[in-house]
Amino acid sequence: MPSELVQLSFDKIMQTRSYTVIVLKTKEKKFAIYVDPAVGKWLQTYLNDMEKPRPMTHDLISSIFKGLDVKVKQVVINDIQDTVYFARLFIEQQKGDLKYIVEIDARPSDCIILALMHNTPVYCSKEVLEKTIPVIE
Repeated sequence: MPSELVQLSFDKIMQTRSYTVIVLKTKEKKFAIYVDPAVGKWLQTYLNDMEKPRPMTHDLISSIFKGLDVKVKQVVINDIQDTVYFARLFIEQQKGDLKYIVEIDARPSDCIILALMHNTPVYCSKEVLEKTIPVIE
């Protein structure tokens, strides 16, 4: 039976030297994903629309998608094991009358950056959301 999905929105990012915290939220709950500080720098670059001297990895991926006429459809955070989150990136390509949808295993941090770049929704399975530790402010 397919899992129920809950749409997430990006709340904020907090950066330290040793890690980055990405806070995601629903109407009822906020939770944090901890990522490598380099990923946090990339995310801040996109959020702040900062000038980059050279294309970054996510720019390359987006250029490939554009060249192949591939659309980023959605991101689903589908699992958590201990404190490690797992995600799936869904992309779509139209060829003639047929639409091909591909589901790709990816890090949530990479998926979130691509979702922000492509204005694509991010979801979390209800089961994973129930396992997350809430961020209390």
